[in-house]
Amino acid sequence: MGIILGIDVGGSTTKIVGLNPDRTLISTMMVKAYDQLTSLYGALGNFMDTNGLPLSGVERIYITGVGGSYLSGNIYGIPTHRVQEFSAIGKGGLWLSGLDSAIVISMGTGTAFVKADLAADSYKHLGGSGVGGGTLVGLGRRLTTAEDFDALCVLAEKGSLKNVDLTIGAISKESISTLGADITAANFANLNSYTTEADIALGLINMVLQTIFSLGIFAARGTDCPDGPIVLTGSLTDLKQIDSTIESFGLLYPNRFILPPKAVFATAIGAALHGC
Repeated sequence: MGIILGIDVGGSTTKIVGLNPDRTLISTMMVKAYDQLTSLYGALGNFMDTNGLPLSGVERIYITGVGGSYLSGNIYGIPTHRVQEFSAIGKGGLWLSGLDSAIVISMGTGTAFVKADLAADSYKHLGGSGVGGGTLVGLGRRLTTAEDFDALCVLAEKGSLKNVDLTIGAISKESISTLGADITAANFANLNSYTTEADIALGLINMVLQTIFSLGIFAARGTDCPDGPIVLTGSLTDLKQIDSTIESFGLLYPNRFILPPKAVFATAIGAALHGC
């Protein structure tokens, strides 16, 4: 048996992974391009060349993601299969986390919430949100001088949330239930004359992450495991601020937020797992 490739063609990036027949991971790669087909073929060529792999060594290719609809037929004569994205998200999230069941959140241009159950081979789409990486880029361009995602992240490293968000401690002298003084009461409600572009950049990242995490909690509450684990996957898992968000939500809710290694490539890995 040969190598299995999983390719996640997203709205702005393409992720590609290779799996050996025994499910061991060969390598991962991410490519950005102006259109999905260019990104897909560029990722494939770059991946094969970088890893010194011949096309003849690839047995099958599994495609998922919104950009997969632009492709018809096989790639370079290699049997190419299309995988339903929510199934790929669920499989990849469970495989990376080592769990048998969980809520898996895919944080990309937008956000998707999937209830994944390995034993039942069930991957149910619970819902989604338009809040995600696309929100960061769009608002970042309008509210700061950052022209892209990477520039916004660099800018945010110099920011402070004190000049952006209103906290519980700022509006109440006493604790409110289990909410600590540093918990956000209202995003962007504390803008003032001292607020800088860097503060706004950090505030945007904080708002998007808090929104996604909150929706993840609500999604879990609508299932038979309301306090179960929540696995984080997708491009936004590379944000430096995600660790502090995990910590703060861990103080508020019983759910365990899990950030597995290679989380950015979870959907591509999930696609490849359909062939192993």
